[in-house]
Amino acid sequence: MSISTTRRAMFKAGLGAGAMLAGSSHFAPARAEDVRLRMYWWGAQERNRRTLEVGAKYHEQNPDITMVGESASADYWQKLVTMMAGRNIPDVFQLEPNTLADYSKRGACAPLDGYIPSTLKITEFGDNLNLCKVNGKIYGVGLGLNSFALVVDETAYAKAGVPIPNEATTWEQYAEGAIAITKAANKPDFWGAPYGARYHNGLNVWLEQRGKRLYTAEGQLGFDASDAAEWFEYWDKLAKAGGCVPADVQAADHLDIDSSPLGQGKAASGLQYSNQLVGYQAQSKNKLSLTSYPKTKGAALSGHFYRPALIWSIAANSKYKDQAAQFISYFVTDPQAGAILGVERGVPMLPAIRKQIAPTLNAVEQATVDYVNNLATKVVPVPPVAPKGASEFDRNVLRPISDQVAFGKISVAEAGKRLISEGNAVM
Repeated sequence: MSISTTRRAMFKAGLGAGAMLAGSSHFAPARAEDVRLRMYWWGAQERNRRTLEVGAKYHEQNPDITMVGESASADYWQKLVTMMAGRNIPDVFQLEPNTLADYSKRGACAPLDGYIPSTLKITEFGDNLNLCKVNGKIYGVGLGLNSFALVVDETAYAKAGVPIPNEATTWEQYAEGAIAITKAANKPDFWGAPYGARYHNGLNVWLEQRGKRLYTAEGQLGFDASDAAEWFEYWDKLAKAGGCVPADVQAADHLDIDSSPLGQGKAASGLQYSNQLVGYQAQSKNKLSLTSYPKTKGAALSGHFYRPALIWSIAANSKYKDQAAQFISYFVTDPQAGAILGVERGVPMLPAIRKQIAPTLNAVEQATVDYVNNLATKVVPVPPVAPKGASEFDRNVLRPISDQVAFGKISVAEAGKRLISEGNAVM
């Protein structure tokens, strides 16, 4: 069974993985000593299914702890802000690298150092523990290792007779291929690429390839208006040439699999993350694959770096921090949980789980692992942690300005200037 977004699921023994009801009134009252742990995450149906199954397994082994889960999609962050204002954040909630510093500095996340290694048995994460560190403290647990990745619809490329992108493909070649696919498809609702100007992950790699940074160690933007204008110009030219989805299609993308142009079957590629191949392939009949983002012509750097795919954090005002830490430890270290989760949230951080699941992975999952492993000699050093204003920059600055360029409301030069002035204002 699947879970619908914005609705709740109760992980109860005997209901089966993925069981869901629209409330808890159908369940017998919990005993006084029972603990109800609330979870909150975003994701497509495949992530929901796996999360529910892990929750059900945990409840079987810990009948005094009941996991109550809620999944959201486009309104995830809006709901989280509302919960934070009402001091009602779920005990365990999902973040990602671009939002960890923001929410930890707002006081939403509990520091977890004191739970390691007694409750959170994650010391074997090694240096990857530092990927969830903000101002010297650990505020989350990485659920898997990933990097940015171009998800490619190989079936669409083959049908169009266009070479499939690889790690040597330049941005110019990627654009040429996207234009060719759009023309070859000759359909009113299918294009070669998304309108990628509004993706901070794409801009991040673009800048790293040029020896610059999206954010500096001091928490400011690490590029200037001319860099930004060049970024917008690339996508503006591609849009005018018909190589990428139009503005109205891209504006409907809420940065999740279901609403993205690739997920909607309207684009032959997507600037995504390596762990998302599992989710995309689960809802596509075509063969999908992963490769690096296009490269800047003549650049020596790939622009890619390792990052935690997603993060579990514990609410600072949770009454059940110990139990929440126990569940998170189970989620990332237990063999049963590892077998269920696979690599949908990234390649497992724990080497033992990585080794355990290797023989059980299907071809799509193995492709994800191979991609992450093959990046080892190509990644750039991990950049400074995203500053407090990173999520606001992404949602309220980069995306709106990109959309205004796409709809022809402002020029690329004006967009470049505004991205810097408005971006620095929210940092």
